[in-house]
Amino acid sequence: MTRLLLIGPPGAGKGTQAERLALAFGVPAVSTGDIFRYNVTNETPLGLEVKSFMDAGAYVPDTLTNAIVADRLKEADAASGFLLDGYPRTTDQVEELDRLLDAEGTQLDVVVLITADTDEVVTRLLKRAAEQGRADDTADVIRHRLDVYAEQTAPLIDVYSARGLVVTIDGLGAVEVVTERILAALAERGLRASTTTL
Repeated sequence: MTRLLLIGPPGAGKGTQAERLALAFGVPAVSTGDIFRYNVTNETPLGLEVKSFMDAGAYVPDTLTNAIVADRLKEADAASGFLLDGYPRTTDQVEELDRLLDAEGTQLDVVVLITADTDEVVTRLLKRAAEQGRADDTADVIRHRLDVYAEQTAPLIDVYSARGLVVTIDGLGAVEVVTERILAALAERGLRASTTTL
């Protein structure tokens, strides 16, 4: 049973590392961003509701996000563990996640904090926007998202640090190198990957 949370600014590489770690530990990567984008692309009722917030670079309201995550964690593939990417993002969401996990008699094992230089993050996201045609990744929106992260999400680091759950990882460098750093830090916490073939 492995329950991980990845935290870090937009563009720090959380999505890429989440996929690799989910594979390594044999658990699903639960990304609210991916869930939202899927619904936006397919123009579902949820997608239309979410799109206005994403286009403005704002967070989707907690009530909507909490409900989506609660439903996802009830799916069969999450019974043996999960990796959260992009949730929780606020202290209110932390409290809701605590309630969800307490109800199941479980808790998070480790919170992986991926750090990255702001200028590097902006450069990464602008490059990704050009490659993928992502309308939500303009320079102004990126900087706004970084401001929102600093204001709302960074306090989560203090919450989880107080619980002794945080390991800090430098997110700059080759993808494989960053993954190795994370796996080494998790191994020190007693969490060993079920496979090293990524």
